[in-house]
Amino acid sequence: MARRCELTGKTVQTGNNVSHSNIKTRRRFLPNLNQVHLMSDKLGRSFRFRIAASALRTVDHCGGLDAYLLKARDERLSDRALKVKRELQKSAAEA
Repeated sequence: MARRCELTGKTVQTGNNVSHSNIKTRRRFLPNLNQVHLMSDKLGRSFRFRIAASALRTVDHCGGLDAYLLKARDERLSDRALKVKRELQKSAAEA
């Protein structure tokens, strides 16, 4: 499973550990991923995503999963999130 947030696209970053003697060794900065169930109000069901903690705060700030997905760019979303976004757009078009 990739270490990538399904909503924001945050991935692993690389950098250096720098010792007291200024010796540099490569390291990885991993995103803080959590597996969460987010409820869609319009579709009436919940979806399981593996997202970063910062993305969870952003979803709450936007007013829920539906509002976040409708605002989000398609390039950043995973295939599963895009599928949910299309379902939301389809249900909005029907209403």
